[in-house]
Amino acid sequence: MKEQIIKLLDNVGDIKSSGKRAKYNVKPLDEIEIHKRLKEEYDIDLSEVCNLIRELEKKGEIYRTKSGKFTLYKFTNLKIGRISVNKKGFGFVIMDDGPDIKILEENMNGAIHNDVVAIDMLENSIEQGKVVKILERSLNVVVGEYSNDLNIGAIKIDNSKMKLKIIIDEKDRNNAMPGHKVLVEPYEKINDNTYKGKVIEILGHKNDPGVDILSIAYENEIDNKFSKEAIDEANALPKKVRLEDIADREDKREELVVTIDGNDAKDFDDAISIKILENGNYLLTVYIADVDAYIKEGSALYKDALSKGTSSYLVNTVMNMFPEVISNGICSLNPNEDRLVVAFEMEIDKNGRTVSDRVYKSVINSKKRMTYENVNRLFDGEKIEDYEPYKEMLNNMKNLSRIIRKSKEQRGSIDFDIPEIRIEVDELGNPISIGIRERGEAERVIEDFMIKANETGAELAFNFVMPFLYRTHEKAKKEKLAIYIDILNALGFRIKADLKRINSKMFQNIVKQIKEHINNNVKDEKYKKILFEVISETGLRSMPKAIYSTDELIGHFGLASTRYAQCTSPIRRFPDLVNQNILKRMTSGEEITIEELKELKEKLVYIAEHCSTKERNAIQCERDVEDMKTAEYMKNHIGEEYKGIVSSVIPSGMFIRLDNLIEGFVRISDLDNDYYIFDEKGQYFIGKRTKKRYQIGTQLNVRVIAASKEEKTIDFETIKTLKKDSK
Repeated sequence: MKEQIIKLLDNVGDIKSSGKRAKYNVKPLDEIEIHKRLKEEYDIDLSEVCNLIRELEKKGEIYRTKSGKFTLYKFTNLKIGRISVNKKGFGFVIMDDGPDIKILEENMNGAIHNDVVAIDMLENSIEQGKVVKILERSLNVVVGEYSNDLNIGAIKIDNSKMKLKIIIDEKDRNNAMPGHKVLVEPYEKINDNTYKGKVIEILGHKNDPGVDILSIAYENEIDNKFSKEAIDEANALPKKVRLEDIADREDKREELVVTIDGNDAKDFDDAISIKILENGNYLLTVYIADVDAYIKEGSALYKDALSKGTSSYLVNTVMNMFPEVISNGICSLNPNEDRLVVAFEMEIDKNGRTVSDRVYKSVINSKKRMTYENVNRLFDGEKIEDYEPYKEMLNNMKNLSRIIRKSKEQRGSIDFDIPEIRIEVDELGNPISIGIRERGEAERVIEDFMIKANETGAELAFNFVMPFLYRTHEKAKKEKLAIYIDILNALGFRIKADLKRINSKMFQNIVKQIKEHINNNVKDEKYKKILFEVISETGLRSMPKAIYSTDELIGHFGLASTRYAQCTSPIRRFPDLVNQNILKRMTSGEEITIEELKELKEKLVYIAEHCSTKERNAIQCERDVEDMKTAEYMKNHIGEEYKGIVSSVIPSGMFIRLDNLIEGFVRISDLDNDYYIFDEKGQYFIGKRTKKRYQIGTQLNVRVIAASKEEKTIDFETIKTLKKDSK
């Protein structure tokens, strides 16, 4: 009946004319009018119609006008989406059918992180809006610190962007004590910003090691739990590959196969072998752990993994998608152990073109567990004794990787080379050093090979006309790209780009122009590098986010891939596990009926949306943990001075990035006696009296004046000169 209500409202309105703000010939209906029209065809009473209308309104499928009547959102100027709020005080509404829309803090209208909201675009703005209605409050559970004052229990919510008060009655305390970090389920609304809640889980005392990270994980709907049934299933799996497991597999146990991962890696889901053929081409085989061989659809392990969607890596804590007996055991490609795999075998010529490929089930026995660090040392000419037998193979890998990379660049692949922060903690979880995670030749080799395998899997599914979970990345939108170019030109760049023909090559050319400008105008090599990184991140934000989708025609804009799908990390990503199952069904010759294909497509649509959401949660969680740990680290460096660079600007101030990627905030009101005007288009401040400009890329000397682990914030003040011992 909900469909009939939507259809009814759809038939009483039409677009009259279009333009910047469309005009509509719409006749909104109230509950009585809707009931009257439905009753002509259906036997339904008014109270049922009213309940259905409330449900549709709550879900954001219909809109209530100021006069109390109902229409569809497409007949209004409003847009619907879920808002993501960040530590900088503003947020973005994630749109399914267009670029995300920025919402400044003053335009939140009471919305909190993860709320589904209706927004209206600001006048004279193509990227900013304001929340006009909260359609769905994100309050399934919240994380906070329990306190008790005058026998009244309350929760101090960890997420400072949630301007809510939660009261805990004695009967709902669940033995929580002051100082405990707890998981709370709000169950009764007292007023707009006050709720009653009950403690459903105690995470631990706020000062216990690891509780800080655990709290952020739960806040982002990530947990480290598995059902009892899933644990039982995992423990019942074989500890070693059995003879009957390999009967229908190609035996590659004698092949020279190795894994290359980070020093601290515990699970290994990909391995490599490489040969040079008589015709001079390379035969690259990427072996991926056959997790699907052990995780059956519908099992408790499968359901738990689907619920999680992905593993999350949070400094020294891993929230695994599977129990360790699987991720570090039978499915991990440990050295000198037989393991079941799915092989992506590709013959690649000297131009990086795939001449032929095939995907098949296999069994391997990895000969060596290598690390990025040691392989990079070998590539730099250092002799590493136990790597010497593999030196020729590794050099062949490096040569092929460079061929593949050149081929990707020629087709338009965009490489911003954004650095990652590396946080080292002690046994109690206290941050002791912060720097940049180095990305050397070895990391690039594995990245290039995985991309090649992922493209192979996507093309195979496309050629088989099989439903698949693609990794899609829509092309940059003209409006967002125009804003980015305006920012660049305001910073002194002179970017030439034809916005009528947006493709990967064009965006790649913008990146090249940025590099050339920086190389020609900046002498300091250290500043040159960090400036390019900051400018690149600004560009990255102008592009849509990659998501999972069943649409095989969108492709991947950033990689300039016609079709792309993730197939190479089934231990860590649920979509890879699903795709692995589909690839095995395709290549085994299994007959699949039309009805089964339809059912599979419907299932994949849900999985794509769910896993895209879980991935966003994981990314936000990782950022929150990094922000918390960097703030905790800087609490021990109050008063110290550093050289930094403006990384982004908002109306209230600037974020300053240090060499180690730590960011702090400088309030524009604290700068000096001048009055600064914020130029939104150019993303800079300019002094009304002095005409002094602060913009992305401006170098500043700063002093740390405050840091809050709880708020995940760091405050700087600008200074004229650094002390001699400053960094």
